[in-house]
Amino acid sequence: MAKRPRRNHKAGFKAKVALEAIKGEQTLIELSQRFGVHQNQITEWKKQLLERAEEVFSKDKKEAEGPPVKELHAKIGQLTMENDFLSVALGRIAEPSAKR
Repeated sequence: MAKRPRRNHKAGFKAKVALEAIKGEQTLIELSQRFGVHQNQITEWKKQLLERAEEVFSKDKKEAEGPPVKELHAKIGQLTMENDFLSVALGRIAEPSAKR
């Protein structure tokens, strides 16, 4: 019997399955057959959801941090200099030369 490859489920799928388990409208076996996931996995996702549900409503959430502003300004300056250099270089190429 060949082993099935390991599957990685997305967070949205896990949340959907865990919410269905919390509702309790279907048994774990029914949910397992419906979503194609082992009962132990559903139980684990349900447990994780219940443990971390408070984080969703916490007021001191950290905002998604991007690159520092200083780095972005440096990159803008670098790109501006490159643009200026290339526009001057292209201007020289486009000008008609007297030596032709």
